[in-house]
Amino acid sequence: MFLSTNDYTLLFFTSFSIVSALTPLMRKLALKYEVIDTPNESHKTHKDPIPYLGGVAIVIGVTLVTYGATLLSDFSRSTFWLASSVIFPALVMAVIGLIDDIKRLSPWSRFLVQNVIGISSAAVLVKTNTVGSPTGSLVFDIGISILWVVGLTNAINFFDNLDGGASGTVAISSGFLFLIAYQNQQILIAAMALVLAGSTIGFLIWNRPPARIYMGDAGALFLGLLLASLTIRVEPNPINKWASFAMPIFLVAVPILDTSVVVVKRIARGVSPFQGGRDHLSHRLMRLGLTKKQAVVSLWLLTFFFCALTFVISNSSYEKEGLVTGSGIVAWVFLFVFFAKQRDL
Repeated sequence: MFLSTNDYTLLFFTSFSIVSALTPLMRKLALKYEVIDTPNESHKTHKDPIPYLGGVAIVIGVTLVTYGATLLSDFSRSTFWLASSVIFPALVMAVIGLIDDIKRLSPWSRFLVQNVIGISSAAVLVKTNTVGSPTGSLVFDIGISILWVVGLTNAINFFDNLDGGASGTVAISSGFLFLIAYQNQQILIAAMALVLAGSTIGFLIWNRPPARIYMGDAGALFLGLLLASLTIRVEPNPINKWASFAMPIFLVAVPILDTSVVVVKRIARGVSPFQGGRDHLSHRLMRLGLTKKQAVVSLWLLTFFFCALTFVISNSSYEKEGLVTGSGIVAWVFLFVFFAKQRDL
């Protein structure tokens, strides 16, 4: 399978165009059938009802462009299977999210189903040997893969709590993932990452503050599982072993930071991690005096910073890989302590 620069450009703009065109249609559909997010809970930051179903536009755009490109390029069963092994579990996750957007599943039932799908997806990754053997132990590799897929899927869903927060962050992470995969000639990963970036930017036109539509669980869970599968498959090939482990984590460091702070603080307060609350990074930034726009831009900048570290690592010598990796870890720990020290509401 070979893709030229023009092919990559076409993938990006096709996915961008489809999602940006579909999103307002999904908005009208959501308003018609009252699939909306009503600010009837204390942790909601918006004042007026906002329609869901933006995630459906993202799902359609990513799926159409991915399979369309697969069929129109050097089609083969192996390429089709590799694409399907990433897309199909994400589609199933999106369906669960859509049901939750419409009917409101209980947190535990939703979490259970998400875990089953996440575990199944991780099992496919390990079974098809598409994640390599990071630890050299099959048991540990399976455990790490499951933890990564399930954890990151839920982290992106948790992180979708501010206008443009999740969509913008996924767009930045996907963009850097494309650069790393492209450098290492992982064509399918690069192509899918670029499709993901184009789709989320197309959605961001309608989701940036003040948001006119939300992606809902359908979009957040779809993006989370898709991003988890792609980041765990990418082979950055750094010389330093610790840098190899750190690079995928840095690509999604901010959603992981958000989830870590929220879960640790809620458990410390004796509160269920699954209940809503105004204790995410976005809420903490706004309590420091930032507006919604300033808060989301801050989160984007933090995402860009950690993602840029992955690009630097992938182009550094052995000594610099270790130095940059260590600096990134110190920065993440500092941010965790900084946000965790803030008072909870």
